[in-house]
Amino acid sequence: MPVSMYTVSIPVFIQHLNGLNTVLDKAAAWAAARKVNETDLLNMRLSPDMFNLSRQVRAVTDHAANAAGRLSGKELLKFANDETTIAQLKDRITKTIDYLKNIKQSEIDGSEAKDITISFPSGQTRQFTGQSLLLGNSLPNFFFHTTTAYDILRQYGVEIGKRDFMGTPPSS
Repeated sequence: MPVSMYTVSIPVFIQHLNGLNTVLDKAAAWAAARKVNETDLLNMRLSPDMFNLSRQVRAVTDHAANAAGRLSGKELLKFANDETTIAQLKDRITKTIDYLKNIKQSEIDGSEAKDITISFPSGQTRQFTGQSLLLGNSLPNFFFHTTTAYDILRQYGVEIGKRDFMGTPPSS
């Protein structure tokens, strides 16, 4: 039996975005208890050549929303990319979840062979099928940035665990 493109995308994105919300709540509490400046927290990174925490969260939401939008044919969700607080990042996550919840299964299923072209600001383009976009690009990038955000916080001592990362599956 084939696996539904919707089933391996939208509910998975929502579950882990919920987890990221929990992780950010715990990070905020950790920072407040230790009097760590929120700006400093959001600028933490695993390595000097990697994105900071804020940029990791932005990438998570972008990969989820852009995959859903491209597969469903809906207008892509746009953000100003100017979040400077945990509350603003959590709002971005909430808006992404709301966007995902408005995509119907019938709009995603059957998009496996859909031709998708992504244009980058550099002028380069990449060609995908719906399936190659989701399985070879969007999901791996989504999980990379979600894991990296989690790892940044763990590295600095925020008490989070696998259950926080996993999030809560969306209710049917």
